[in-house]
Amino acid sequence: MNSLGLDKKPQDTRVVVAMSGGVDSSVTAALLAEQGYDVIGITLQLYDHGAAVARPGSCCAGQDIYDARRVAETIGIPHYVLDFEDRFREDVMEDFADTYLAGETPIPCVRCNQTVKFRDLVERARDLNADVLATGHYVQRVDGPDGSELRRAADPDRDQSYFLFATTRDQLDFLRFPLGGMLKAETRAHAERFGLVVADKPDSQDICFVPDGDYASVVKKLRPRAADPGDIVDLDGNVLGRHDGIIHYTVGQRRGLGIGGGDPLYVVRLDAANRRVIVGPRQALMEKMVSVREVNWLGDAPLDDTLVSGPVEVTVKLRSLHRPVPATVESDGEGRAIVRLFDAQAGVAPGQACVFYDGDRVLGGGWIARKTATKAAYPAPALDRLSAAE
Repeated sequence: MNSLGLDKKPQDTRVVVAMSGGVDSSVTAALLAEQGYDVIGITLQLYDHGAAVARPGSCCAGQDIYDARRVAETIGIPHYVLDFEDRFREDVMEDFADTYLAGETPIPCVRCNQTVKFRDLVERARDLNADVLATGHYVQRVDGPDGSELRRAADPDRDQSYFLFATTRDQLDFLRFPLGGMLKAETRAHAERFGLVVADKPDSQDICFVPDGDYASVVKKLRPRAADPGDIVDLDGNVLGRHDGIIHYTVGQRRGLGIGGGDPLYVVRLDAANRRVIVGPRQALMEKMVSVREVNWLGDAPLDDTLVSGPVEVTVKLRSLHRPVPATVESDGEGRAIVRLFDAQAGVAPGQACVFYDGDRVLGGGWIARKTATKAAYPAPALDRLSAAE
């Protein structure tokens, strides 16, 4: 059994490594080549790299492609660049814009992993007769009694399991994550040991295709209607001010509302159809029940079994930097689930991911659906006012 869990000699094991041009994927390729595997590096060109060549912190464009090629030359492996711009635009950028237009807050990195990287790149790796596809993600894959399991990284500060909840069982069988048991400092040390040009390269930013973090300009370019102005209203429907597009707001936001005086107000909901930003007190943000769509379940027993056996106790993360909190999850049919939080949480934002954990094991997750006002989340007067505002 080799280090990748296959009953083959390393030299007889073909590994395709997804090389983004960053230090993590570069070290992944270098370590596997050092161990004697038949390594092929593939870099995806995902968007117009001309404008990104000089921008530090980008990913899968201009300078990054060049860096990946130099690393491949240094460690002596073949390297290919695949033009996935059209797929990336359709599956990630267009979805990013449409999600904002619908009054939700997207996570394009998850969509990228879910589609272009782990769907399309896995397919290409298999076309190359690869035994596995390896990436530089900080997450662990283990062989459990009932198949492959996805677990948190050994380094909690680098753990990326939240962003990989949509990985399917079939993909997980084919994927390997050699850095999952390492600290970031170890990865940097390996990069220096191998003499890689990316040893000191900064980590890429989360939204690689958004220049200078100005996501609103990207959305406006793709969907001009997203910048249509509208009203900021309270829970009673009273107009408190005007806004320059709902794309500038997210649920739970307090700063930058442009309305002063009185008690602090937070964005409670975005009414995209009527171009309204609904604000209220912090109490109106509290949620105990969360509806989740497009659920990917990685537990041993099917999620639909919960309709008979009852809900599963889990911990959930409602945002990437959110501390896991106890909850139960059960099927709601047709790829949906209901999550009941033990303690109400503020700022549960539609479009974000809700990821289920059992200890350090990822049981799956899905996308938070548009918030439904419930008596569990609001006191009766606030519930009435929220309904009136809708």
